[in-house]
Amino acid sequence: MKILYLCHRIPYPPNKGDKIRSFNEIKYLSTTHEVDLACLADDPGDLKYERDLKEYCKKICIAPLKPLKSKAKSLVSLASNRPLSVGYFYSGILQATVNHWLSSTSYDAIICFSSPMAEYILNQSTNQPINQSTKLIMDFCDVDSDKWLQYSRDSVFPLSLAYRIESRLLLRYEKRINQHFDHSVFVSQQEAELFLRLYPEARNVTVIPNGVDYNYFSPKPTLYTDPQPKKPIKLNKLNKLDKPNELNKPVNQQQNSPILLFTGAMDYYANVDGVIWFCNEIFPLIKGEFPDSQFFIVGSNPISKLKELVNRDGVTVTGFVEDIRPYYQMADVCVIPLRMARGVQNKVLEAMAMGKAVVTTAKAAEGIMAADGEQVLVEDTSQGFFNAVSKLVKDQKAGKALGTRAREFVAEKYDWSTNMKKFDTFL
Repeated sequence: MKILYLCHRIPYPPNKGDKIRSFNEIKYLSTTHEVDLACLADDPGDLKYERDLKEYCKKICIAPLKPLKSKAKSLVSLASNRPLSVGYFYSGILQATVNHWLSSTSYDAIICFSSPMAEYILNQSTNQPINQSTKLIMDFCDVDSDKWLQYSRDSVFPLSLAYRIESRLLLRYEKRINQHFDHSVFVSQQEAELFLRLYPEARNVTVIPNGVDYNYFSPKPTLYTDPQPKKPIKLNKLNKLDKPNELNKPVNQQQNSPILLFTGAMDYYANVDGVIWFCNEIFPLIKGEFPDSQFFIVGSNPISKLKELVNRDGVTVTGFVEDIRPYYQMADVCVIPLRMARGVQNKVLEAMAMGKAVVTTAKAAEGIMAADGEQVLVEDTSQGFFNAVSKLVKDQKAGKALGTRAREFVAEKYDWSTNMKKFDTFL
């Protein structure tokens, strides 16, 4: 079959939540189908990855997205009573390419990844007419309209108002997509049920869970290509990541110095909020009981508020790293203190696949269905989170047993190839 795949960010490298899912969808579909990819890139450095995607896609169009210009377009979109997100991710260049491909190729299916990409199909004033036999599949992943509602509750005016308006407009847009497309896909049962509560008339709603490459994310360090970081004697004091690569160099080993780890894109609002909450309210309690403890924040594009955390005793902000597995390997406990979360958190799955003891919140764990106390520890208060981490640090045997059960759970429930087979029922 011929498939046109539209996504709002270039799906390579698969180093953050949405890109991990979109890449694995393309990878799976390309094994038995012919895939053409149209996407956006908000980082000019990502344009070089087109060559990596050619292994999976016959035709590729990557349209540059300039954040400042896109923010201006999003305000115009809002003034037209349309979601900010739709204006932000709309590109005339990409629309022209999509129109051309639709006029020259008879696609059996079109898959849109993330709701703003539906605009390239719904914008009938400029779109090439689509064959009635073409299947339209929307992978919402999460109910983004509810995510913006969460943001509004955690923000102050005028952002709180803007976020509430975006939530309302985006929900209306999501409803429109559901009626126009043949299938609506969500990443977890919780997300699907939430959408059905918000829109009881929704039709053809399906759940396709995320997965994790548990062969790649393996607790066996012999599989790694990069040197394994060592436990630090003390924090490497570099001012605000002026030389971020130096933070990634191995440092001296020290025993009885618990290592805590958080991974994720560090310009993402929910990640930033969770890490700052952890550093302000939980890590000081941990330092009080374990003075030599270290907290590693590993992920690309840390914003200024996070860079400033390197001035705190025991906190290391790495910035981008080529291979995240050595950091998982050295960690005693992986902490995912997200107070706002939607769908399935890949960072939780990766830590579990690495056989690590994980302490997380109910919101970050709900899409995974892991049992509290059996595969992860779930706490939502500062004191409870501290108690859970403290317990695992003191009882390393219990932590290893928790990590072993976590890896077994992931291998059974979250295999990419198994989960992606649900696309075959559509195609």
